[in-house]
Amino acid sequence: MALSRVCWARTALWGSAATPGPYVTRRLQLVRSGLAWGGPRSSNLHLSPKADVKSLLSYVVTKTKAINGKYHRFLSRHFPRFYILYTTFMKGLQMLWADAKKARRIKANMWKHNIKFHQLSYREMEHLRQFRRNITKCVFLGIISIPPFANYLVFLLMYLFPRQLLIQHFWTPKQQIDFLDIYHALRKQSHPEILCYLEKIIPLISDVGLRWHMTELCTKVQRGTHPAIHDILALRECFSNHPLGMDQLRAFQMKALSRAMLLTPYLPSLLLRHRLKSHTTVIHQLDKALVKLGIAQLTAQEVKSACYLRGLNSTHIAEERCRTWLGEWLQISCSLKGRRYVNGWMFLRCTVAVQKKSKY
Repeated sequence: MALSRVCWARTALWGSAATPGPYVTRRLQLVRSGLAWGGPRSSNLHLSPKADVKSLLSYVVTKTKAINGKYHRFLSRHFPRFYILYTTFMKGLQMLWADAKKARRIKANMWKHNIKFHQLSYREMEHLRQFRRNITKCVFLGIISIPPFANYLVFLLMYLFPRQLLIQHFWTPKQQIDFLDIYHALRKQSHPEILCYLEKIIPLISDVGLRWHMTELCTKVQRGTHPAIHDILALRECFSNHPLGMDQLRAFQMKALSRAMLLTPYLPSLLLRHRLKSHTTVIHQLDKALVKLGIAQLTAQEVKSACYLRGLNSTHIAEERCRTWLGEWLQISCSLKGRRYVNGWMFLRCTVAVQKKSKY
């Protein structure tokens, strides 16, 4: 018994000359194969789950871009008119989304630093003003799309009436020029009515000198002559009180002013007066911010947009002429303060912005 234990120990230490059993043979083969091929691979050689997800997403994005490119080429080749509408709509969505993110950043900065609207820079003020108008029209489209199956009708209406239902982001380049001309023609229709009212109130002006200046200026505007800056500034006292004060205007007069400023005239008199005051106040704040920035800092598109907002059809006018006109506007605007500016905007719209016989 003791001898057998010694033999087993010797076999374990020095190896046994006897033929091993099948189980031992299999274990030896596994060990040798492991030594031949090396140890098991480390887990570091495999991609992590996060890297696998990134590579999968990269592959999906690449494939999606390729398919999208083929789809665009197919549409442009076989359906060119639909392709123009499709690309315009997609670019419009991207621009609207970018505007929303920028407006959110501006609002967050205002809340964080307790900044009022009139304390913003010119570009931030203009961006918020335009975004509010755009989002109002988008909200209207969203409301009329709520009923079941109404969205199909809304798409049809958007296709048939893009000027009334869509914002400028979704207009084609040709539509932008045509629609701006249409809007300008609509606001020009109200200018004769406003000039006629100005002529009627001339006898009600108590000051003889102001009465003469008003008569001369109305005559120049009717002839299509661009009035000088000093001719306009000489009449700023007329718009502080009766009969040209904003609080003394009648409903039909405020409706004419609203059409001249591309505001809806289909509101009660109280709302019309409030909206006219708020609109002109915003324009005045933009003017002051633009003076601080300087007209030279504006791009060509910004200059044309600023002129169009203030009454000039800048789509057909050279950039340098637009800059000159805008400079004259700012000279007059910054000379009117407080209530004089709000009341004097009616006069500015008829004398500085557009003459009766002028194409622009």
